[in-house]
Amino acid sequence: MTRRHLDRALGPIALVLVALTVWLGLWVTPPDETQGNFVRLLYLHPALAWVALYLAFGLAALSSALYLWPRTRSQRWDLLAASTVEVGVVFLTLTLATGMLWGRPVWGVWWTWDARLTSTALLELLFVGYLAMRRVPADPHVRARRCAVLALLAGLDVPIVHYSVQWWNGLHQTDSVLVGGFHFAIHGSMLWTLLLSFIAMTVVFVWMVRRRYEIAVTESALADAALEDAVLERRKEGVR
Repeated sequence: MTRRHLDRALGPIALVLVALTVWLGLWVTPPDETQGNFVRLLYLHPALAWVALYLAFGLAALSSALYLWPRTRSQRWDLLAASTVEVGVVFLTLTLATGMLWGRPVWGVWWTWDARLTSTALLELLFVGYLAMRRVPADPHVRARRCAVLALLAGLDVPIVHYSVQWWNGLHQTDSVLVGGFHFAIHGSMLWTLLLSFIAMTVVFVWMVRRRYEIAVTESALADAALEDAVLERRKEGVR
């Protein structure tokens, strides 16, 4: 399969995996002994968090670092970081939303200033600020450098989110899937559905980032062409 065929197949593959996850999560897996049917939200929530925290913002931090490093500086790293952050914010918003939907019946509240929830909300605000900074008129290279620094600084919140349940006591549960190394706390169809959700959300993320990156490249090329045309028009006016 060529790269072109893989790009075309990525979207349908993502759709099939998501549909299979939803089917297994809603109709095949049994209710939890403690949470009942509310456990079905957890077939989406951890996978969304995995994509947002580790894949999206990890890739954004790496791309930003590669842009700041003089030897690897290229506009493509800036565009990739921007595309990844934009998609990551979508996943992080869904992470918070599904967490609130699960927390209301289980915890009894939609929101609490738990350490993990608070640090996650702060992370989203930081990356929304990143996207806002990209809208501020500035020289493209200056803007890219500022955004790269902000992405790296915002990424420092990711390990805080990860270890928050260990550093502070709160409502959010600690590790409940992998405990004691590589020992799984759930089994059977529940485990396989959860693992499939991680694969499905990862494929969806890859597809979304590729599409957004292609759009960003096209927008950058159009902006460069428009700037070149404006310069040529100004030169013609000067000659006249």
